Amino acid sequence: MADLKTKYLGMELKNPVILGASNLVTNIDNIKKAEQAGISAVVYKSLFEEQIQLETAQLDDALDEYSERHAEMISLFPNLQHAGPEEHLLNLRKVKESVGIPVIASINAIFKETWIEYSRLIEQTGVDAIELNFYAVPRDMQMGGSEINENQMDILKAVRSVVKLPVSVKLSPFYANPLNIIGKMDQAGVDGFVLFNRLFQPDIDIEKEEHYTPYGISHPEDNRLALRFAGLLYGTIRANICSNTGIFTGGDVIRMILAGADCVQVVSTVYKNKADYIATMIADIQKWMDKKGYRQITDFKGKLSNKNINDPFVYKRAQYIDLLIKSDEIFKKYPAK
Repeated sequence: MADLKTKYLGMELKNPVILGASNLVTNIDNIKKAEQAGISAVVYKSLFEEQIQLETAQLDDALDEYSERHAEMISLFPNLQHAGPEEHLLNLRKVKESVGIPVIASINAIFKETWIEYSRLIEQTGVDAIELNFYAVPRDMQMGGSEINENQMDILKAVRSVVKLPVSVKLSPFYANPLNIIGKMDQAGVDGFVLFNRLFQPDIDIEKEEHYTPYGISHPEDNRLALRFAGLLYGTIRANICSNTGIFTGGDVIRMILAGADCVQVVSTVYKNKADYIATMIADIQKWMDKKGYRQITDFKGKLSNKNINDPFVYKRAQYIDLLIKSDEIFKKYPAK
C-alpha cells in the first residue's frame, strides 16, 4: 500500500492534506472530526491585530457612553480593558492539547512590533509552527510595490530572529513578480510558502445601494494559479510549497503534487462536503498511487514541474495564443446557439 507521508515545515505529516485557517477550526469538535477523517495538520484561524484594535475601541466606547453624566460620576464601571490576544492564545492552547496532529498558528498584524509580540506569545502556547499571513490592500498611491515588499521582508526577518518555531508565509498573488519576493523570503529563512491567500472582495447591493462583503467558497478552477506557481517553484527554493484555494478532491491534491507542492490546505471542500469527505480524498490519493505503482509521495512530486518537462511554455505562457490555435475545439465545446 502506498505511503502518503510528506514533510512540511520540518514536520513529517501522515498525508499531504492540511485543514486551513477558517471559522471551522474555532470549534474543537470540527477539528476532531477532521482528525478522525485523516487530516494531517490544522492551521488555526488567524490572530488579526486589526480585529483586536476594533474590539478594543468598541469596548472603550461602550464603557464611556454613560461616563460623567453627573458631576460626581466619573465612570459607572471599574477600570476594564480588552483582553487583547489572550482569548486567542487560550484557544490555541486548548486546540493543541485536544488533538494529536500538528497545530499551526496564523498571524496577521499591522505593526512590526506587534508581529514580534504575537509571535513570541504564540510560541509559548506549544503550537508546532507559525504561519505569517501576509497581504497588502493598496490604500496609498504614494506607496510603491518595493516598499511593501521591503516592509514584509523586514517583518519576516524580525519574527525569524525571535522564534525557534518553523515559520511559513501565506502570500497573496498580487505581487509584480511573486517569484522574486518568494526567492528573497526563501533566502531569509522561510520554512514554507502557502500559495495563495484568498482575499475577500467588496460587492454592492444595487437595490439597497449599500456595500457588503459576500462570503463565498472557492471553486475548483481557482486552484490553477497555485498549480502554476508550484510548478515554477519546484526545485528552485529550499522551503516547502503548500498549495491553497480551490482544492476539492483527491485528484486536485495529486495535481498539486505532480506540479511540485509538498502538501495542500483545504477549507471550502470541508464546508461543502463536511469533514468525513477528507477520508475520501485521502483514499482517492492512495488508490491512484497504488494504480500507478507509486510507493511514496516523492516518487511523483514535481514530475510535471517546470524543471522536469520539456515544454518551456506550459507554466510561462499567459496570453491567449493557445485559445487562438485551438479555437475550433473551443467552438465544439461551446457551440453557437
